[in-house]
Amino acid sequence: MAGPLSGVRVIDLTSVVSGPFATMFLADQGADVIKVEPPSGDMTRRTRPPIDDGGQFSPMFISTNRGKRSISLDLKRPEGVAALKKLIARSDVLVQNFRPQVMERLGLGEPAMRALNPRLIYVSISGVGDSGPYAEKRVYDPIIQGLSGFADVQAQAGTRRPQMIRTIVADKTTSVMTAQAITAALYAREKTGVGQHVKVAMLDTMLAFLWPEAMTNYVVVGREAPAGDHNSRPDLIFPTTDGYITAGTISDSEWAGFCKATDRSDLLDDERFDSQGKRAANATQRVTLMAAILATRSTADWLKRLDDCDVPCAPVLRRAEVLTNEQVVARQLIAEYDHPGVGRVRQPRPAARFSATLAREPSAAPKIGQHSREILRELGYGADEIDALAATKVVKEAKG
Repeated sequence: MAGPLSGVRVIDLTSVVSGPFATMFLADQGADVIKVEPPSGDMTRRTRPPIDDGGQFSPMFISTNRGKRSISLDLKRPEGVAALKKLIARSDVLVQNFRPQVMERLGLGEPAMRALNPRLIYVSISGVGDSGPYAEKRVYDPIIQGLSGFADVQAQAGTRRPQMIRTIVADKTTSVMTAQAITAALYAREKTGVGQHVKVAMLDTMLAFLWPEAMTNYVVVGREAPAGDHNSRPDLIFPTTDGYITAGTISDSEWAGFCKATDRSDLLDDERFDSQGKRAANATQRVTLMAAILATRSTADWLKRLDDCDVPCAPVLRRAEVLTNEQVVARQLIAEYDHPGVGRVRQPRPAARFSATLAREPSAAPKIGQHSREILRELGYGADEIDALAATKVVKEAKG
């Protein structure tokens, strides 16, 4: 069996990252994910410098669309919509992240597709949801970082100026939430026999994501803390004489281990740090002191000392160093394979590992319309019908 989702067909109408990344997880786990693209292709094929002569592949596209099949349909033409409806009728999941009402205008709204296929899991990904004053906004990751409070969590310690984190965390977190919701809906369908509409908004996702620790000062109504809360303390990246490390001292045993590793037993009796609660309340002083101590020795020296005293610690790696890190190499977390038209590429192996239904190894992302003819044949189209659709540019087929 090729993955736990083998036999599940997913129609991927999404673009950019939040949708494609979610459906890629399903492809990794064995689902037949059919990416439906316009003739111009997903915009992420073009939003980064191309890495192939044909200009179809960017690193971002490869890393969010591996393992899928591609059919290219012009959904502005009734023949293209008709082909898509035939595909939806034979599928388990449809995922779309168009702006509100686009699917309805195409005749592909959830009620119509439910009538076509009662077992369909219809998934709508949006920026801020389909209701409320912001529903029609065009939304990308930075908008959600600003709206959700995430930028405030990253605020500069001194000035409290909000800052964006330099990765599309809202997009990618929404992808994980969406993939989990889809598998939950598939499980529910196994019990009820019918599908449902699953809605996932990036803003909803990030509020849920932040709440456990970033919003602790706002959990109890009437006892809200001021904005300059504990998240304004210095971060846990400590310079050494030749690099950077990170170390954690949450529990009493970890703090005792840190004091032993640094030959600072006097800190055990420091009334600012002699309990877990006090160490949290005086976090800025504690972290500043730790930084001064850790700046005196090399990375390797500190890591050995801290490990010997069972203190959570690790080197802070530059991105190039991740590829050769001993833990990453030992667990073979990054795979290499030949990508047609691109060359040798790297991809992370699927994070979830299944003992009985192994996930697929990373494989190539498709060209625009690479599988158009193959998929249409599966839907019962004859060769002459496919040729006619291609001739009138309703369907695009990959070249080469």
